[in-house]
Amino acid sequence: MSGTAAFGRPAAAAGGTGRLVFLDVLRVLIISMVIVHHAAQAYGPTGGFWPVKDAATSDWFRPFYTVNAAVGLGLLFLLAGFFLPRSFDRKGPRRFLKERWARIGVPLVFFVFIVNMPLVYLATGRPDPLEFLRSLYAGAWQGAYLHLWFLGHLLLYSAVYVLWARRPGSRRVSTLAAPGHVAVLMFAVVLILVTWLVRWWFPVDDWVPLFFVLPAEPANLAQYLSLFVLGILAYRNDWFQRIPRRIGLVWLAVGIGAGAVVYSIQAAGLWDVLTATGGLDWRSLVRVALEILICAGLSVGLVVMFREVFHQPRQFLAAMANASYAAYILHVFVVVGLQAAILQLAWPPGAKFVLVALLGLFLSFGIGHVSRSVPGVRVLLGTAPARETARRVRDLGRWGRSAPARH
Repeated sequence: MSGTAAFGRPAAAAGGTGRLVFLDVLRVLIISMVIVHHAAQAYGPTGGFWPVKDAATSDWFRPFYTVNAAVGLGLLFLLAGFFLPRSFDRKGPRRFLKERWARIGVPLVFFVFIVNMPLVYLATGRPDPLEFLRSLYAGAWQGAYLHLWFLGHLLLYSAVYVLWARRPGSRRVSTLAAPGHVAVLMFAVVLILVTWLVRWWFPVDDWVPLFFVLPAEPANLAQYLSLFVLGILAYRNDWFQRIPRRIGLVWLAVGIGAGAVVYSIQAAGLWDVLTATGGLDWRSLVRVALEILICAGLSVGLVVMFREVFHQPRQFLAAMANASYAAYILHVFVVVGLQAAILQLAWPPGAKFVLVALLGLFLSFGIGHVSRSVPGVRVLLGTAPARETARRVRDLGRWGRSAPARH
């Protein structure tokens, strides 16, 4: 698979003999969750930074953020890990890394340095450039990366995988049985304890510059890393096809039940009494336990449920899946624009959210779909064939070397 397999290519079975339609549908769902999550950011207590803050707000978005964040990006890392080994096995380390750079690195560099940083610089009143860079670093480069930190992590994890996979005998692994109730529960318990310990020092929405250059939220890093690794194991052992239906349905119920508890806490007015974002605090443990149960439950449950329901390819869903990578990259600009456009409307926060969410989904996937047919644009969005991207990068380099010097 390509470097953007978690987003923009049809999902293929582990043996390479058929398309896993249910993973196309799951991919579309995850990206839609991310878009809808950001559509709500202007209308509730996010706890973090968002460029638009509307006067119309509701505390009911707080459990929405919590449930959505508990599963959305974790599932995206799970899918990314699932498709990585097949791509590496088929292409070899050199071609794999070149295509990863073409599909992830090129759009990442373009949007971070050519789009985001100039916009943030202008929005902050054109400060002293050195001071501007210091402020970005102090904020863990979030202003430069925005939501594209995920691509940076994916590029880093891919490079680490290549180093591991090139070790002699690294891929000679005995087949592991599909996880049952005990395995999933043990994973959840260990992840709860690790995440709770990390949050003693790094609460939710506390970001650090990983290796000085990459934004990272330690509060959720253990979840992302573990699901990425589990995605690799799932591919190697064909877990997505082998997990029994009864296991998936039970854990789907667990995930939905934990999400319902989160909303119940908000409804009872006990959010600050029973939950905390971090620290050596039993309330933080409560929140972590609920988040990880949502994550583990829905990660297993949604994969199995979609596997059982979606079998035949559908042209519309396939088109959305193919457009999902571009939709992910572009959606923040679409959503923020919509939120700013209705800032002065005297509407309740729920109505504004619904409008921004629906239009954001339509425009993000629509623009993503159209962009795939525009050669230059699709290179910058990482959806062009790798050869086209490599050719255009080489052409740009030759143009730079041949350009006349200016005095």
